[in-house]
Amino acid sequence: MKLKTGNVGLWVLAWPIFIEIFLQTLLGTVDTIMVSRISDDAVAVVGISNQLFGALTTLFTTFAGGAGILIAQRLGSGRQEDARVIAIMGVTASTVLGLIVSVVMFLFADPIGGALNISGELIPLAHVYLTYVGGGLFLVGLTASLGSAIRNTGNTRGPMYTGVAVNVIHIILNYIFIFGMFGLPQMGLGGIAISNVISRGLGTIVLLVMFCGAFERRIRLRDFAVFKRKLFGEIVKISWPLGLNSSAWVVSQLAIYSFLAMLGAKELAARTYLNTLESFCFTLGYAVAMAGQIRIATLFGARQLSEVYRSAFRTLYIGLAIVSANVVLLFAFGKSLLGMFTVDGEIISIGVTLLVLNLLLQPCKMLNMAMGNALNAIGDTRYTMTISLICMTTIGIGGSYLLGISWGWGLVGIYCCMIADEAARGLLVLRRWRGRKVLYASESQNGGQRTVQGKAAEASF
Repeated sequence: MKLKTGNVGLWVLAWPIFIEIFLQTLLGTVDTIMVSRISDDAVAVVGISNQLFGALTTLFTTFAGGAGILIAQRLGSGRQEDARVIAIMGVTASTVLGLIVSVVMFLFADPIGGALNISGELIPLAHVYLTYVGGGLFLVGLTASLGSAIRNTGNTRGPMYTGVAVNVIHIILNYIFIFGMFGLPQMGLGGIAISNVISRGLGTIVLLVMFCGAFERRIRLRDFAVFKRKLFGEIVKISWPLGLNSSAWVVSQLAIYSFLAMLGAKELAARTYLNTLESFCFTLGYAVAMAGQIRIATLFGARQLSEVYRSAFRTLYIGLAIVSANVVLLFAFGKSLLGMFTVDGEIISIGVTLLVLNLLLQPCKMLNMAMGNALNAIGDTRYTMTISLICMTTIGIGGSYLLGISWGWGLVGIYCCMIADEAARGLLVLRRWRGRKVLYASESQNGGQRTVQGKAAEASF
């Protein structure tokens, strides 16, 4: 793989990722709009359920994330076969974890709904959605791991095209199943769940075919049994901090949504609607951060350390400019956009208040994403894990309960803590990157290796 340098190279990687994520966000928006035609209660169920699904997806794609970083590093250093084996083991591990999660979701949907503090009248709706969509979560994990491996080879367009197809199919199936077209019964929320599983299943098949041809030597079915202890150990070494990082995020998000459920269905619905709108603010910025991570990992593998350092700041500046522009537009037109989802005046009023706080939240998220991804790309995952565990537990969870529930600030209090959490982590990872600790260590190691190689060459004469 050969990646271009400079802004052009970053954009070449970023725009397909943006389209893919944008379409995923659009998929969630279409779901929300269609569900809102059923009831606001259904929206509340989908909102809290999707938060759980997103959190769980992050958990079992941990191996895929760590493997993706190592794939880019290996390709940067010219070791194609190692990259291929790492990709296979990452997909296999993610699939196994995804299957475990799916079985648990399918068998224990009602207890899980109760644990999320979903009110009694919403439990029947939650049972349907958690059972079917939760039971198919292994497809989400498989899709994410396949897509991550493919993207880290430099092919960001393949997953994008697949995302386009999946979205089109999902929207069509939504319409057919929800409203009972072609003689089918009206399935309501259950129809959306079935549509979700079918469309994701088809997308998984396409990505699997693409994955098998992603490397110089084609991947065959029997290759998925491959296991190399040393390479697997490297995946585990870089992935377990990512896993704990993800776990901290999972716990914080579940806790926050549990607090929202305690506040009531209107607050939960308002957060769901606003979360959908917020997604469009940082989608392009997130794509830039992801592209930056791929590029930085590749440059780090090639030991172009000066360019590695500069690339992180280039990613940050571009991302901040994009996110800031988007969040201002959302603030200007947010009230009208909220009116697309609901006519409930109280929900709209809550959402408008949160739009003001969103002006601070999204830039802080971008800072955290850009610099955190840069640290992960060079293998400094333990540091990002440590600060995530501390900040999310104390500020994200503890602060949200204190301000939102104990002090009665409601959603505003919870949002203030979300801003503080993102800002604290963002400033800490920025400080870490500016210190160049890992880069200096890598530079010293390279110098030592060159000295050894030079002495060996002299001895040969």
